[in-house]
Amino acid sequence: MRELGRGANRRFGQNFLTQPAFIERIADLAEITPGAPTLEIGPGLGVLTEALLRRGAALQVVEIDRELAARLQERLPELPLLVADATTLDWAEVCPGEGWTSCANLPYNVATPILAALLDEGARFRRHVLMFQLEVAERLAAKPGDDAYGGLSLLCQAAADVRIVLELPPGAFHPPPKIWSAVVRLDPHPTPRTGGLPMEGFRRAVRAGFSQRRKTLLNALTATYGREQAGVALRATVGERRRAEELDHAEWEALAVALERP
Repeated sequence: MRELGRGANRRFGQNFLTQPAFIERIADLAEITPGAPTLEIGPGLGVLTEALLRRGAALQVVEIDRELAARLQERLPELPLLVADATTLDWAEVCPGEGWTSCANLPYNVATPILAALLDEGARFRRHVLMFQLEVAERLAAKPGDDAYGGLSLLCQAAADVRIVLELPPGAFHPPPKIWSAVVRLDPHPTPRTGGLPMEGFRRAVRAGFSQRRKTLLNALTATYGREQAGVALRATVGERRRAEELDHAEWEALAVALERP
């Protein structure tokens, strides 16, 4: 940071990972093999970038901060580096083919939409090893009965197997955030767990169900599907008196299929 001559940019949600032990551990968790196509979003100072390169990654880097990107390109002139906003990119163009791994300390202010876009790419990625605020990570990995369980849990787990694999204290970063962070490993399913529905339909059902958490599913779903259609689907699957957070994944698949049936 002293060499850069400036601090982190709050507008870009920057908190730079600085502790070598954590950097090496995250790179190990990605399980990179030599020549493996690998995406890093928000490399910042390039410390994780260098750890991935040491493991033989065929790296593609995306950085929104032009000053940081220029410094990184100066230090690693052969590095494929795209200066862009990761929330606007066409990942089929940036990461052609299949078998990619994403490994990144994501900017926390845009981490969830970036993850959603990456998961929508399905088999393009074989694995994601990504950093989030601990609270968000717990929501991604939560199961029915957990306080953190909700629509985000269901939608992520429909697309991938989700596990928290590392927790990091504020002191691992500069500047230190006020919260703990966590690395989440997501291994995409060969076929999304949506009951055979397109992800769009499953997403619509889940979002409708969790739109009013304290109400029964019949009331929550009525705004999107109408009371009659919601009632028929609920009676055929999980019952009218259940709440969204009470259903496990298989029950949500059955309910979504019934709701989305023509």
